[in-house]
Amino acid sequence: MGESRHLKRLAAPWFWPILRKEYKWVVKPSPGPHPINRSMPLLTVIRDVLGYAKTAKEAKYIIYSGKVLVDGVVRKDYRFPVGIMDVVAIPEIELYTRFIPYPTKYLWFTKIPKEEANLKIVRIEDKVIVKGGHIQLNLLDGRNIVIRVKDPKQPAEATNFATLDSLLIEVPSQQIIQHIKLDIGKIAIVIDGKNVGRIGKIVNMDVKPGLKRRRSVVTLEDMQGHRFQTILDYIMVVGDEKPLLTLVS
Repeated sequence: MGESRHLKRLAAPWFWPILRKEYKWVVKPSPGPHPINRSMPLLTVIRDVLGYAKTAKEAKYIIYSGKVLVDGVVRKDYRFPVGIMDVVAIPEIELYTRFIPYPTKYLWFTKIPKEEANLKIVRIEDKVIVKGGHIQLNLLDGRNIVIRVKDPKQPAEATNFATLDSLLIEVPSQQIIQHIKLDIGKIAIVIDGKNVGRIGKIVNMDVKPGLKRRRSVVTLEDMQGHRFQTILDYIMVVGDEKPLLTLVS
């Protein structure tokens, strides 16, 4: 049997801004670039988050009409999952938003200038060698970018990119604009855990070896000078001295 297309409201992720008891069912995200526990279906985004529709029927009409873009691509699937750092735009009404980690809400939007609508920060989850000795970077939002190497026997290009580094890319072309290495002194945003949404400078990393690396403790300092800790797997570097893109309203 195939995967169920239905989801009870009471079982939906806690951060979805929906009424839990008024109706029984809610739209379930399609399989896609983000897992269900880190995303919201496009219909919920248009109706419940952005407030451009009162009913599911109205939201579907807006989506089916081809007016909604996600990361520069028209999306007509009302179940399409929208997740961290995705840009949702309706150019017809000059609406450009980025969905970011947000305190207490986990995932919410911030309005961005039109000039940033085709830019996105993505985190490198891992990298593999593909046919021809080239390097494939697998990213947090499900994307894959292949780095062409000149000499497969000595792929110097591969050493430039490390797991949990970030990339500033152009969408939908996926052209790499800037590589942001994970290091002390860089600016990062927390994408999960109790400190989700907080932005700060990395001041210390107690990095563990091997498979335990992602559980390493990281200390950050926010703009007010307050220090807090989380784990490496819960942060995404977003700039050298300040975020490269708009992350707060």
